[in-house]
Amino acid sequence: MKPWEIWTCDFADAGPHPAVIVSHPDRVARAPLVNVLIASSQRASRPPRENEILLNGEDGLDWKTLVKCDLLYLVEKERLYSRRGIVTVARRRALVQRINACLGFTLV
Repeated sequence: MKPWEIWTCDFADAGPHPAVIVSHPDRVARAPLVNVLIASSQRASRPPRENEILLNGEDGLDWKTLVKCDLLYLVEKERLYSRRGIVTVARRRALVQRINACLGFTLV
């Protein structure tokens, strides 16, 4: 299990959805809990909103999938199953930029 991998996670309130691991590699390697972003389980039928980014087959998903970047979930690694893929390098940068913007992080 590594950062930027996409796994299926059974979220308590939402059921099974793709989840992008966004924790630091040290946390992923050593801790039982990791931070993830939730993605839609349905094919994207609209463009991403300002709090979302679009992933697709290049990232290992079956179709265009919206990922919410304004909410981090802390989940137990044992709840992640069925590795689906890994986010491309270009979209990693876009995800980080979108997370920073959504959470109000700025570099001064």
